[in-house]
Amino acid sequence: MRDEATVSEELWKRLAPLIPVRQRRFRYPGRRPVDDRAALEGILWVLRNDVPWRELPTTLFGVSGVTCWRRLRDWAEAGVWQKLHEQLLAECNAAGLLDLHRALVDSSHIHALKGGSETGPSPVNRAHPGSKHHLITDATGVPLATIVTGGNRHDVTQLIPLVEAIPPIRGRRGRPRRRPRYLLADRAYDHVKYRRLLAARGITPAIARRGKPHGSGLGTQRWPVERTIAWLHQFRRLRTRWERRVDIHQAFLSLACSIICLRKLRGSF
Repeated sequence: MRDEATVSEELWKRLAPLIPVRQRRFRYPGRRPVDDRAALEGILWVLRNDVPWRELPTTLFGVSGVTCWRRLRDWAEAGVWQKLHEQLLAECNAAGLLDLHRALVDSSHIHALKGGSETGPSPVNRAHPGSKHHLITDATGVPLATIVTGGNRHDVTQLIPLVEAIPPIRGRRGRPRRRPRYLLADRAYDHVKYRRLLAARGITPAIARRGKPHGSGLGTQRWPVERTIAWLHQFRRLRTRWERRVDIHQAFLSLACSIICLRKLRGSF
């Protein structure tokens, strides 16, 4: 609980300047909006404990679950969660905690109980509706970008979109960096077309070959991305997709990535 309170406090310090200022009407301004800090606490509670929005304990936070959902939606539409993630990446880079020489990619399946956009018949769950989390990290496992797709999308189709989704990572003198020198992946990403596309972007692919026996040695370097996926699934809201709207689920995913970056900064990574 003490760690959660510290994370919440440090997140709020970085999030508050990013929240757009709401303009109130001069005449008939109506009820004052709920405090943004209380809404953040409610959002974090749902992310960690996977409770329905309407069952959020209002007496504990002083804000209803519906209001928290609206703030999550509004801040996602304003790009607040992406900006928060980019700011924390810049802080990690400034502290020398990022290894952008190599990037790691992987994905994970989740069950999408209510369907919605970016869902599809999952090949690992008897064709039930599912989604995929596609993740790219630095060499130490710090999440750089995430994408949500349907559960029936092949991993290799998201390789280039993941690379393109890496934001300009600031924090050091010079031009912000967006491209790793090497990209490591398992055999699901092995395809001649995508190897050429990576090479055209100045990235050397280190991808296990399909049809070859195991023992390439890439697993000894690729395991941090698998560990980061396990960390993401420690947030119970990300184990199963309940949101029909993909932007809401993506907002939760970006917030979880920001928390992992913050833990890296605090030395609890």
